Amino acid sequence: MVGRDAEIDALDRLMDDVQRRGAAVLVRGEAGIGKSALLHLACGAAAQRGLRVLRASGVESETTLPFAGLHQLVRSLFGRLPALPAPQRRALMAAFRMTDDAAPELFLIGLAALNLISDSAADQPLVLVVDDAHWLDRPSADVLGFVARRLESEAVVLVAAQRDDFPPVLTGPGLEEQHLERLDRRSAEEVLARRAPQLDPIARGRLLDVAAGNPLALVELPLEGPQDDFAPPTLTARLEHAFAARLPGLPGVTRDLLLVAALEEERALGESLAAAAALRGHPVTVEALVPATEVGLVAADGGTLTFRHPLVRHAIRQQATLPERQRAHLALARTLPEPDRQVWHRAAAADAPDDALAAELEEAGARAQRRGGVAAAQAAVERAARLSADPVQRTRRYLRAAELAFEWGRPDVVDRLLQETAALGAPARELIRMTVIRERSEEGIQGAGTRRLTEVAAAAAADGRTDQALLFLHAAALRCMWAGASGSTRARVLEVVEQALDPDDVLALEVVSYAAPLERGAVLHERLRAHSSGPLDPERTHAAGMAASVVGDLPLSVELLTSAVPGLRADGRLGLLGRVLMVQSWNALNVGRFDLAATAADEAVRLAADTEQPLVRAIALVVQAAVSALRSAEDVEERLVEAARLGLQVESNGVLAVVQFARGAVALNQGRHEEAWDALVRLSDPTDPAYHPVVHSFSVGDLVEAAVQSGHRAEVEPLLADLEALAALTPSAPLHLGLRYGRALLAPEDEAEELFAAALAADLSSWPFARARLHLAHGAWLRRQRRAAESRAPLRAARDALDALGAAAWGDRARQELRASGEQSRPRTPEAREQLSPQELLVAQLAAEGLTNREIGARLYLSHRTVGTHLHRIFPKLGITSRVALRAALGR
Repeated sequence: MVGRDAEIDALDRLMDDVQRRGAAVLVRGEAGIGKSALLHLACGAAAQRGLRVLRASGVESETTLPFAGLHQLVRSLFGRLPALPAPQRRALMAAFRMTDDAAPELFLIGLAALNLISDSAADQPLVLVVDDAHWLDRPSADVLGFVARRLESEAVVLVAAQRDDFPPVLTGPGLEEQHLERLDRRSAEEVLARRAPQLDPIARGRLLDVAAGNPLALVELPLEGPQDDFAPPTLTARLEHAFAARLPGLPGVTRDLLLVAALEEERALGESLAAAAALRGHPVTVEALVPATEVGLVAADGGTLTFRHPLVRHAIRQQATLPERQRAHLALARTLPEPDRQVWHRAAAADAPDDALAAELEEAGARAQRRGGVAAAQAAVERAARLSADPVQRTRRYLRAAELAFEWGRPDVVDRLLQETAALGAPARELIRMTVIRERSEEGIQGAGTRRLTEVAAAAAADGRTDQALLFLHAAALRCMWAGASGSTRARVLEVVEQALDPDDVLALEVVSYAAPLERGAVLHERLRAHSSGPLDPERTHAAGMAASVVGDLPLSVELLTSAVPGLRADGRLGLLGRVLMVQSWNALNVGRFDLAATAADEAVRLAADTEQPLVRAIALVVQAAVSALRSAEDVEERLVEAARLGLQVESNGVLAVVQFARGAVALNQGRHEEAWDALVRLSDPTDPAYHPVVHSFSVGDLVEAAVQSGHRAEVEPLLADLEALAALTPSAPLHLGLRYGRALLAPEDEAEELFAAALAADLSSWPFARARLHLAHGAWLRRQRRAAESRAPLRAARDALDALGAAAWGDRARQELRASGEQSRPRTPEAREQLSPQELLVAQLAAEGLTNREIGARLYLSHRTVGTHLHRIFPKLGITSRVALRAALGR
């Protein structure tokens, strides 16, 4: 390749380093820029190094076939299927239609594919090559993205290529991207000199200008003949024109063969020959391809047929007339072995409504959805709608297609389908569905949609559809929680909940907690405690945990969510798992369980990338930043900045409030009291974008401490009085703990002793950080009262607790107070486990429980080899040599 030395060297380095570190690269560029050529070169380089190459290509006609691309990539590894754990083996076999089972959650399939690839790479390093990735079916693209984000510890290099004019197929942390630019003038001249040395200087200069550094144009346009002034307007169109210009000179049988191949899977030469024979009415042999290979349109190798470039396929389709394409589709429908592919071709050939065909196509969509192909199901149902003669069925199918488009994350398709449905004059009941679909697909969580969702819920309840009413009320209440809502909107949500749902059902309590967490706090606490004392099904367990978090019963929430996590992991429900871990990490941070906060937040951040949940990522980043600050790490500000950006992206004042809360806590931790006050006081201002009543109630202790230390006593006292009034409505522990702490800090000297005693007399067994800070504040107050000897006991208790929690800066503050009281303290000795990253800590904890590497990998959605790599790094950090020593090394 000419002019691609830097790109070639980069791929060579990855392959040379594959035994030490895996990687994933996305090669992007315009059509004809040389992506496929670079991938071909990478395959050769891999083979020279003794690496095994697995290849796949996205094909436009396969975008409706779930997991077609993944099957193409890993089918040579199927001999290893029996070695996979049974749930993973069944997941892959269902995805590939090797059994009649419904495909499970996508991420279980992703884990199975990862382990299949990982096990193979342990015997011989792998290079996975995916060309035309923009034409991958959506499930395959999602699984490959999942795999790409987990290759660092595998002997695997994944190289994918896609065109610029499509959204990136692979995204996420650790993914490298190479963008192929057009060749410079010197390199372009070299390519043209090799391709067409006979050109005179004038023709050469004109071709160089037209090609503008595009390698495919430099190779193909010289075959087009003289460059006229009436060429197509774009380079891509001109290249298609160049390929199409070679078609009229080919024999009819060759053109027919090319057309059926262009309309189906290009590699299956036998299927194309059979369809061409059906089209022409007599046998067609491979000899028919010879004229096309001679003019550089296709290549045939054994049983496969490959087009010279994807633009060739497009040119063949465009060159054919509509009747020609219809006849070719019908020929394919008669000869292909799979019913679903047959019905798609019959639908493509249809030029009039056909209710029977529409029903068949809808059934094919249902089968695709059962295998995990939501995108394919959406396409099938939409086409079925267009083929429907019955207007009622047409409306129903359009709306079903819109719902499926929402499921696979295409709000643009949702909007288009809803507009088309509206033009049909949908009946009232279907208009309700349209409203719901539109509200669910809106970007962000802000706006008037909360009230509309509530009214749709009321209508659904009146129609007897309680499950739908619950769904819509849940969505409306979440908007109340994260984006704020007026008092009247919240009141309406509560009114509809009471009319439509069993008010004592945990699922209804979750909705109420989001809409009125403080106002209904007392009732919610009582009912949630009552429910949690008995058995709860998995759905209600995590619902109760979410509700308990919002109303301030954080220890109960941690307990419930911890019990919900294993089931979500086992079922592969990573979207919900990410949300649960986000809330669990926030609660653990606030109660002082910093190890749990760190591990849960770390996993939530990673899952947010897999499941595309910016709100989950934002809150988890805040928790990571807060824990890092407590442990004197450096990467705090960049996480808070990104979290704030995500909060603006999803239009959530709740996220912005959590960011401000963390900024205040970090500043307080570092002794910057004025900065802490400025951050925290914003939470109490209803006009501020970061205002949020619940987060404000959680911050009261920090707010008062920042005010006392920075000279803002007068400003904070009325804020504390407002919160005292709120505390009469709810037993929220963060609020009452903070108020007791704040009263003691603000009290006159003759009242402080009694208030500190009252605060310390509360049950703080589940709140170790709050208790330690109370001891620290009490000891500091005693020392300032010249009661040094009395101050030392609470200061020692604070120091020891803060050291055990890993709150380094707070522990140092306790040491300073002790020193001022006349007692010296040894410097804190960091525990060995503090050297571990959050993911390493989680792996070590699971290994200490006795889980095998495969079991740990299945829980964390990592390959077992990645788990082994983590343990290889963990043992030296902990100063141990075996798993049996893990429990003692990790400590409490």
